[in-house]
Amino acid sequence: MLPGIWSTMKTEKRNLTYVQKVERSISTTYRERLWTPFINAIKQYKLIEEGDKIAVCISGGKDSMLMAKLMQMLTRHSDFKFEVLYLVMDPGYNEVNRAKIESNAALLEIPITVFETNIFDVANKSDHSPCYLCAKMRRGHLYNKARELGCNKIALGHHFSDVIETTVLSMFYGSQLQGMIPMLRSQNYDGMTLIRPLYCIHEQDIISWKNYNDLQFIQCACRFTENITVSDDGSSSSKRQEIKQLIKKLKQTNPNIEKSIFNAIHSVCIETFPGFKAEGSSHSFLERFEKEE
Repeated sequence: MLPGIWSTMKTEKRNLTYVQKVERSISTTYRERLWTPFINAIKQYKLIEEGDKIAVCISGGKDSMLMAKLMQMLTRHSDFKFEVLYLVMDPGYNEVNRAKIESNAALLEIPITVFETNIFDVANKSDHSPCYLCAKMRRGHLYNKARELGCNKIALGHHFSDVIETTVLSMFYGSQLQGMIPMLRSQNYDGMTLIRPLYCIHEQDIISWKNYNDLQFIQCACRFTENITVSDDGSSSSKRQEIKQLIKKLKQTNPNIEKSIFNAIHSVCIETFPGFKAEGSSHSFLERFEKEE
């Protein structure tokens, strides 16, 4: 390579803007850990189709902000046309968290649309399952706003680690084997579909990318739990964090345990279960057993 060309390349690299450096980290340093599994999930699960108009839902945390940046990059490189809106629902954030979300969106050059709700006020006054009520209301507001804006899909930032933890949580504390699928048609909002583009991305790789770029996102903006500190190592008093720590401990003796759980929910052998649920109805192995007589 000629010396003059090499000098020009080094100058161009030095002159990259901050957001260009962030995007380059995704396409180079973290390509195999972020970009490739992101694209694989899109293709394997057919999450995006031509003509889709997708509301990318941003909570302000590391997961949803990375998802927004990945989706933004995908719109530039996709073989087919689809539209993306970056939707931020304010459920009642305090001023610090609201400002942090807006400043991070500006820093990453993500053009967000913000709309306000009173979800925190309503949920925190509930004496029965405020977290469940909050989650249900959040989903409803997001679907309504997305439909109002002409979207046919909403994208949420659940990742590979969420899938594993949810599976184990439902078995240990919910007395059922229940997974988290990558795409789901809404039962209450006709024509609306939920997709999870980060389905194959590990949380630790998101944390690593965040630290690499010296990014700081909000962690938990919930008023109900705002006195509980949740760090990147997953330490807090919640059941989900308890499961997170359990899996972390199990990985010390079985490094592939997460992959095994993930593969297991893709290869469920219904014939070996004494009971299962499908389309809202419970079924027993006896139904099949008696037919074989």
